[in-house]
Amino acid sequence: MTGAERIRRFDWLSEYLARLEDEHVIAQHGDALALPPAHRLELDPEDWAPAAKVAAGMGLRHAGLWADCLDDAASTEEGPCIRVQACLEYGGDYLVLQTEVPMSRPLLASQATSYPGVARLERHAHDLTGLELTGQPDGRRWTRHQAWPEDRFPLRSDFPRAGETPGRTPADADYAFTRVQGTGVYEIPVGPVHAGIIEPGHFRFHAMGEDVLQLEERLGYVHKGIEKLAVGRDPAALARLAGRLSGDSSVAHAWAACQAMERATDCIVPPRALALRGLMAERERIANHLGDIGAICNDVGFAFAQVQCARLRELWQRRSLALFGHRLMMDAVVPGGVACDLTDKAIEELQRDHAQMKVAIEPVFDVVEDHPSLDDRLMSTGVLSEADARQLGCTGYVGKASGQGFDLRRDTPYAPYDAVAMDAPLMTEGDVAARVTVRMAEVRNSLRWMDRLLKVLPGGALAVDLPPAEEGAMGLGAIDGWRGEILCFVRFGADGRIARYFPRDPSWFTWPALERLILGNIVPDFPVCNKSVNGSYSGEDL
Repeated sequence: MTGAERIRRFDWLSEYLARLEDEHVIAQHGDALALPPAHRLELDPEDWAPAAKVAAGMGLRHAGLWADCLDDAASTEEGPCIRVQACLEYGGDYLVLQTEVPMSRPLLASQATSYPGVARLERHAHDLTGLELTGQPDGRRWTRHQAWPEDRFPLRSDFPRAGETPGRTPADADYAFTRVQGTGVYEIPVGPVHAGIIEPGHFRFHAMGEDVLQLEERLGYVHKGIEKLAVGRDPAALARLAGRLSGDSSVAHAWAACQAMERATDCIVPPRALALRGLMAERERIANHLGDIGAICNDVGFAFAQVQCARLRELWQRRSLALFGHRLMMDAVVPGGVACDLTDKAIEELQRDHAQMKVAIEPVFDVVEDHPSLDDRLMSTGVLSEADARQLGCTGYVGKASGQGFDLRRDTPYAPYDAVAMDAPLMTEGDVAARVTVRMAEVRNSLRWMDRLLKVLPGGALAVDLPPAEEGAMGLGAIDGWRGEILCFVRFGADGRIARYFPRDPSWFTWPALERLILGNIVPDFPVCNKSVNGSYSGEDL
């Protein structure tokens, strides 16, 4: 392609994105192909980074990036290649940019120069596929952690599922943390092994006195091989795997995986099953918000809220166990529907539970919202600016507390939210107090929403068989989990088996936010700042 041809093509792309901005729609146009529910825009590799620059300038949010190795039967006519896809969102509509680079020379310009929040996703893609991102601001490995050689990449077909490194993985002692130097500046290493039972993660502080000058995170210590384990699974097995990706988001990740497979196969899920999925997702949201609200208060010495929220959460999860078979509702969402139903008696029990929870939370929330000792520790602590939240692509309570109001349930409503509307809170203060307030508002909203849903709960089947998938069929799942927007990409291979699975947890964007919001705070405030964000180690450590 000549330079003039590239300019003309890029002008067309600019017009396409401008139309997206003006009309808030994505229409079939030019090289745009369906990738349900988004559209796919194929680009030449040289247009990859410029497209991101234009999109960022027009206010599109970057929602994720993944790479797909086509080095077996699915290879292109040009030979083995790596297909790279990036998802953009604007006004509730999704556009997936796609390009391909030969596996013999997998070079592509980085989009992180326009979207800083995607930097770790690019590093992850390199570590697992060998994709080389030129101009990437940080070339250090992210996911590998010495578990396989520099020239081997687990998502390529010649890499064995069990790995190749015999014995114990070498310690990753040579990671080059960024240094801050100056008189009075010192380092505080925290982790990766912590005093509690949380997953491993390393936090490297640079401080002067008690003031934090810089925080650098190092995650990925327990790489589970989720994406490799997914290859060759049938849909039911993938749903079970997705539900274990991040245990506190079992429903949301399983739903996203099932939704992607259902869209790829044009599966029509029964209305009752979709309603029950929504009910379980909101139960998951309430349980986690209650746990975190209490833990945030406990981190500043206010144990009363911790005790009360823990008590309410325990009762809530016991009901989930009784009605859905598991405290975390694992394996309740299956391809084509759900695995369990609610009797009329169970619906009455839930309605009573909701009424009791509404009464029980108000005195606790009233104290949390207006208590001098809490205000002193939470207000103006850990402020994430609107600009930083927007630049990093934060969603969920982290984004909503910093002026980013996107909520899939409202802005891109899927069943059952398209029939029973969901409210979404929004604040601009961006501090720990705002993130707590958003969580409390979401608990109240979810309780009201579930009551409305139960009154119009449709009858009918709980599940249908997933239609046979054509080889190469792709689908994109998009679910609003309790942490925010979850994306899931699925591509089918031969015999209806999974050829590629990539789940994008909201934590990919909120972990970098923690590095920014801690700046200017004192070291003792890190625990409460960290808990107010509560990124999932497991959700990022695939």
